[in-house]
Amino acid sequence: MIPLEEMRKLSGLEMLRGIIEGRYPPPPIGLVMDFGLIEVEHGRVVFSGNPQRKFYNPIGTVHGGYAATLLDSSMGCAVHSTLKAGQAYTTVEFKINLVRPMTENTGTVRAEGKTINVGRQIATAEGFLYDPAGKVLAHGTTTCIILAHRAH
Repeated sequence: MIPLEEMRKLSGLEMLRGIIEGRYPPPPIGLVMDFGLIEVEHGRVVFSGNPQRKFYNPIGTVHGGYAATLLDSSMGCAVHSTLKAGQAYTTVEFKINLVRPMTENTGTVRAEGKTINVGRQIATAEGFLYDPAGKVLAHGTTTCIILAHRAH
């Protein structure tokens, strides 16, 4: 994890670029769920992930929580990429639509998040989860609140 004192000094874009460049470690959830940040620019991020059998639900497909995690990460980090040093955010709510199922044979998926609007205190973003052929697997929207960085 990035030390909090250092994180407070970085803009969201600087921090996310640092993760891609390997200057900062990836968040532990990405290691557990086999996904990571692969692209970032102001207001837009892309994650890639590998759906696996260990993420299956009882009906034999990847649990919807996997799609939700990728979309929450991509939409939230799109917002994060717009923040100044000393600012933080957290998700207030998100909604997703699961359009197609994933299996261990789906292949590497891409979750793209883009901001819709970033205000002083509230930001909104949208996200799309794509299979390797570019078909939409899921899509969603989020609302985030922008805060001052605080101690954990």
